[in-house]
Amino acid sequence: MKANWYKGSEIVVAHDLEDLCERAAVRVAQYITNRVQASGRAAIALSGGTTPRRLYERLATGKYGQAIPWGHVYLFWGDERCVPPDHPDSNYKMAYDTLISKIPIPKENVYRMPAERSDHVEAALEYEKRMRMFFGLSGDGWPRFDFVLLGIGADGHTASLFPGSSALAEKKQWVAATYIEKLKVYRLTLTPEVFNCSAQVIFMAAGKEKAPVMKDLFMVERRSNRYPFQEIRPHEGELIFFLDQAACSLSPPFCKVSG
Repeated sequence: MKANWYKGSEIVVAHDLEDLCERAAVRVAQYITNRVQASGRAAIALSGGTTPRRLYERLATGKYGQAIPWGHVYLFWGDERCVPPDHPDSNYKMAYDTLISKIPIPKENVYRMPAERSDHVEAALEYEKRMRMFFGLSGDGWPRFDFVLLGIGADGHTASLFPGSSALAEKKQWVAATYIEKLKVYRLTLTPEVFNCSAQVIFMAAGKEKAPVMKDLFMVERRSNRYPFQEIRPHEGELIFFLDQAACSLSPPFCKVSG
């Protein structure tokens, strides 16, 4: 296997979406518990999307919901659509419906993005201010999330970092208001350096529509600006991929079901 961009990361391949989310739930629940035991809290950045939805449903119920010390968990978001928090397209609403409303987490531990504001730039600045207060940082410092959860789009985007986005080159702001030309909408997103300063980054991808981009991940050397998700690689942290067989259907033979 040649030294590709993903070298050094952990790759977990599951049978299907359900198996993928079960494996991810086991890992996430254990990691949160360990972080709380070690430092007294766990700061997490959530993702939107179909695959995370199934993961949140698992984390909210049964053995996971009861075992995770939710009172010491702090939730943030990697990105958000510029809609009200009760809108069907809201990443916050999805997480609230599937996870937050079902677990004993204090309201003050939930830091949603104020993406419904008409001034998107001001909304991004406000969220960065709240993050800085939480992490106790000012000036040129960067936050360190205990882990962030990210998806991978068929075009290689992650969070709301799309191909060609100016936010991909951002080196000062933690949060950016970015216009997605192909969708004709604004979104708020954390910037690459925030993700890269995290202790752990988990990518989740499922479905055959992800197969071409995953093939490139495993078979093509990293090239500048090829895929936005390739800008995410923790400086001093773990990078983990949870994939299903369909997403790996065009990938090399070593991308087979784990365990």
